[in-house]
Amino acid sequence: MWVVTGYRAGERAQVLALAEALGWPFEIKELDYRRSAAGISLFRKTSLRGFRMGRSAALAPPWPDVVISAGMRNEPACRWIREQSGGHTRLVHIGRPWGRLEQFDLVIITPQYRFPVRPNVLHNTLTLHRVTKERLRAEAAIWQTQFADLPRPRIAVIVGGDSGPCTFGPRAAQRLAAQANALARAQGGSLLVTTSARTRAAAARVLAGGLAVPNHFYHWRQGDAHNPYFGILALAEAFIVTADSISMLTEACATGKPVYMFDPGNTDFRLTGRLYQGLMRWGPQRMTRDIALVHRYLREAGNAVWLGEAFPDHPPPPLLDMERAVTRVRALCSGMVWSGTA
Repeated sequence: MWVVTGYRAGERAQVLALAEALGWPFEIKELDYRRSAAGISLFRKTSLRGFRMGRSAALAPPWPDVVISAGMRNEPACRWIREQSGGHTRLVHIGRPWGRLEQFDLVIITPQYRFPVRPNVLHNTLTLHRVTKERLRAEAAIWQTQFADLPRPRIAVIVGGDSGPCTFGPRAAQRLAAQANALARAQGGSLLVTTSARTRAAAARVLAGGLAVPNHFYHWRQGDAHNPYFGILALAEAFIVTADSISMLTEACATGKPVYMFDPGNTDFRLTGRLYQGLMRWGPQRMTRDIALVHRYLREAGNAVWLGEAFPDHPPPPLLDMERAVTRVRALCSGMVWSGTA
C-alpha cells in the first residue's frame, strides 16, 4: 500500500491515520509540486507533469494494491499509478476530489462538502484522526511534568486561523482570550494554548497578550519535534477549539472530553472570507464547503457545544468514523489477488 501524503497538515494526518488503522504495510510517497500542478488537476489529467519527480519519492513497480491519498493536486499522480498497474491498484481518496467520482474506488467524505450518495462514497460525520488511547497515554507521560504546576482543570485552547468563510484575526483573538479567561477563572483552572499553521502572527500575539490566568502558550513552528499538541490533547480536561478547523474539532472530540466551539464571527475583515461567503450563497456547491453542517452535527450528537453554552451532563458519544472507513477499505480489497505490496 502506498500513502500519497497531502500537502496540508489536516490531509496528511488523515491519510496516515487510515493507513495506520488498516494495519497493512505501507510506504509514504512525498511529492514535490510544480506551479502547474493545480491546473493539471483542474483539468482531470492523468500525468506526472505537475511534479518535480527528481525531488519526489520514486513511483515505480511493483505497483501497490492500494493507494490512499488526499488533495486535488495529488489526483493526477494517483490516476497515473493505477494506469501503470493495468487497473489493478485501488484508489482511496480522503476529502473532496476534483476528478469524477467514477475515477475512484472509494471516496471518504464529510458533511461540509454536500456530496451525493454513491456506492463508492463513504459519508462519514467527522474527519479521520490519529488520536488513540495508546498515543494519549504515551504523550501524557512525556508532558505531565511540564504541565504539573498549572492548576486543574486544565482547559485546552486550540487555535486555527483563516479558512474559507472563517476569519480569525486580532479582534477574534481578543474575544477568545476574554472568554477563555472567564471559563478558566470560573473553574479555578488554567489554559493550555496552541496555535497552528494557519494562525496569523498578529492574532497569536493578541491572544497571548490577553491571557490573564495561568497558562502554557505554544506558538506553532513547522517541523518542531517538541510540539506539545498531543500532550495537550492527553492532559486537558476540556477543550475550546476555533470552529474553522474540522480536523482539530475531530481530534478534540476523539478524547471523549467536553469540547466548546469558538465562533470567530465577522469582527475581522478579510476580503477573501467575504467573497467565500458570497460564493457559498450564490455559487455552485462544488466550489465551497459548508462547515456549519459539521457544527450542527456535533451539537445534535452531544459531542460539542458553542463556547458559552452548558455542556451536556452525559458523556459524549464515541466517534466511529475510523471504524467505518477501515471496514469499507477492507471490503474494497477483500477479493483482490495481492501483489505483495499491500
